[in-house]
Amino acid sequence: MKTLQNKVAFITGADSGIGRATAIAYAAAGAKVAITYRSDEEGALDTQKSMEQYGVQSVVLHLDVTEEKQVTEVLDRVVAELGGLDILVNNAAVNGSGIPVGEMSTETFDTTMKTNVYGIFFTCRWFIQYLRKNNSKGKIINISSIHEAVVAPGNADYNASKGALKGFTQTLALELAETGTTVNNIAPGMILTPMNQKAIDDKEQLEKATQNIPLKRAGQPEEIAQLAVFLASEAADYVTGSTYVMDGGLMLQLGQGA
Repeated sequence: MKTLQNKVAFITGADSGIGRATAIAYAAAGAKVAITYRSDEEGALDTQKSMEQYGVQSVVLHLDVTEEKQVTEVLDRVVAELGGLDILVNNAAVNGSGIPVGEMSTETFDTTMKTNVYGIFFTCRWFIQYLRKNNSKGKIINISSIHEAVVAPGNADYNASKGALKGFTQTLALELAETGTTVNNIAPGMILTPMNQKAIDDKEQLEKATQNIPLKRAGQPEEIAQLAVFLASEAADYVTGSTYVMDGGLMLQLGQGA
């Protein structure tokens, strides 16, 4: 049985990494999928091609989540082309700047917050209004990070954005509970995606980084995608306001020796 049969999913940043893996996993589970990208159209088309074997309908759309008007236009188009919307996956994000606060420009901080927080606000607000208008319920899944709880110096912009996302997710979960719509976070640790390209390219660096992880390896995007399938399915109807950490035990290790 395909757990997402006839559902329609919208995934931001599905041109690579976790977004791509989630799009493919959703297609395998029977969902129609809207794939969005900001700059890598070729990557988005590759995602769509990888989904063809499952025979589901899909669409590839350009989207800059920081542009409020564009978010509305793209989501309206998804409903028109795929016949509705049931699942919203907010995956698009930018990484930390690596710049200490004392040297960070307002523009740098603003870009991170607009992408990682405002972009999710825009998509969620549209989705909530859509569900209300159609008297229906849905699933919202936000891809966060362990940095919503564990900070790193030089990444105040990223740390702050993910901390904000956790509070936003929990608030939405309370606001939407009566409607049956669920809202959850997935907080990955080290996953082999383009955000960790240096570790992918440098085996020595990867080996060093994974020594701090109890399971002694980095995660794969496909592992995150399987959790995203569960959270989008009826099996997770009683789960809301939660953050699911997938980090190979890294957050546990950080407390050792204290």
